[in-house]
Amino acid sequence: MTSLPLRRLILPVLAMTLVVVASNILVQYPFEPFGLGDYLTWGAFTYPVAFLVTDLTNRCYGPRVARQLVVAGFAVAVVLSIWLATPRIALASGTAFLVGQLLDITVFNRLRRQAWWRAPFVGSVIGSALDTILFFSLAFAAIFPQFLDVALQTNPDDLSYMAEAVSVAGQMVLRWQSLAIFDFSVKMLVALIALLPYGALMSVILPMERAEKTAG
Repeated sequence: MTSLPLRRLILPVLAMTLVVVASNILVQYPFEPFGLGDYLTWGAFTYPVAFLVTDLTNRCYGPRVARQLVVAGFAVAVVLSIWLATPRIALASGTAFLVGQLLDITVFNRLRRQAWWRAPFVGSVIGSALDTILFFSLAFAAIFPQFLDVALQTNPDDLSYMAEAVSVAGQMVLRWQSLAIFDFSVKMLVALIALLPYGALMSVILPMERAEKTAG
């Protein structure tokens, strides 16, 4: 690929940074409408926009530059997560972002010559699914065995206490699963809505082949 002027990458990097920063701030605020405050935060609605930024960059500059953008976003995500959350959440958030976005790039690149909506939508769906699985697994799955281990060590001879601890752990698992389902549902909704700006920008954001000819 032809070397691209740095100025052409400023807008995608700024857009990705804005999405990551906004999501890390808004994730602290529950989404109260419809009684969903216990299941969603406002960050769930802004975070999937990162897939739109990645897809538009991939369309214009190709997968190599899109991966560079994702790495930049990953660095911002980890730094902000360490500052705003715990190391476990930072690891989960950064890993999920990096792997999910890179998978989206791969899928998008394989489908880029098919129907205009297929590459961004399918890439976002598959990338979001992996993102959700990784984040909730890394962020919360380890809590349950730790909780039961502490309970066992605290009062190992009290069967009623242990039964209550197992029940609480089961409720935690159900809560984790509910959070993941709602989070993924929002990502699918945003993936559908994101097709509107993606389609509108197709005449402005040149595809990779034409971008290569006009770069420089």
